[in-house]
Amino acid sequence: MARQRRQRGRPIDGILLLDKPHGLSSNEALQRVKRLYGAAKAGHTGSLDPIATGVLPLCFGEATKFSQFLLNSDKRYLTEIKLGVRTDSSDCEGEVVSEKPVPELDLEDLENALDAFRGEIDQVPSMFSAIKHQGQPLYKLARQGLEVEREARRITVFEIRVDAFEGDVLTLFIHCSKGTYVRTIADDLGEALGCGAHVIALRRLSVGPFDIEETHTFEALEAVRDGGGHKALDELLKPLETSVAQWPEVLVPEASTWFMQKGQPVQIAHAPTAGQVRLMERIPGAAPGEPERHRFFGVGEVMDDGRIAPRRLVVR
Repeated sequence: MARQRRQRGRPIDGILLLDKPHGLSSNEALQRVKRLYGAAKAGHTGSLDPIATGVLPLCFGEATKFSQFLLNSDKRYLTEIKLGVRTDSSDCEGEVVSEKPVPELDLEDLENALDAFRGEIDQVPSMFSAIKHQGQPLYKLARQGLEVEREARRITVFEIRVDAFEGDVLTLFIHCSKGTYVRTIADDLGEALGCGAHVIALRRLSVGPFDIEETHTFEALEAVRDGGGHKALDELLKPLETSVAQWPEVLVPEASTWFMQKGQPVQIAHAPTAGQVRLMERIPGAAPGEPERHRFFGVGEVMDDGRIAPRRLVVR
């Protein structure tokens, strides 16, 4: 008889917002927090380069089912770009491939150049991105000295503005859609200005509904653990539904909940007519006179016929 595999770690659910420090990969940061929490299951929501800092949502347990929705969210960044030097990776960890004098530039020159990066644009991903080519991440091929053709991707830059410009260092604020590579914006901008450029610092300020002010550093997490153990750490976790807090809420009748748990779409009165929704269910057992309480049990999508199909459900 096959031996049942024993689960290692605590079965906890929720989302932790980490302020990722400089020098760690996203996976290294995840594993460190997972050990700190003693969690059985955890995952991150899209990579931040080792040189980058800032908002990195980490999902525990059932929250991993909803990490893709954070991966697809808009992001906000503050980045420092050095003009006059181009690198093969478009950041300060790469090899210098060219150096050119920086032309005399004023704010108007920069704004005119940045116009080409506003709105919907096509962007060719860097060879040092995590996009896969025939099963291999591009950055692994790049480190072998290989380069392959990449298809341009349609992205949206909602806002890009100059926050500072001193000497040969330009600081930009960027609000962009999923799939945007800031290092590629820096490289393309440097080419447009005729001098080359690369990223020397990058800080992610937000991911979807989550902001930098809500994050926790490793030092703060360790202090909480030392003061109150795992229970105190658990209190820092955000509920599962915060990953899709911007979606409309639908209260599913008790009779329909059973069908949804079987994967079947259901008709719900007064529900939205299109798009994705948060699914809520009534919590049973309320005493007479107590207000009715609801809890999140997954996400759904409105079908063409108006029924709501379950897409990801919480297992309790």
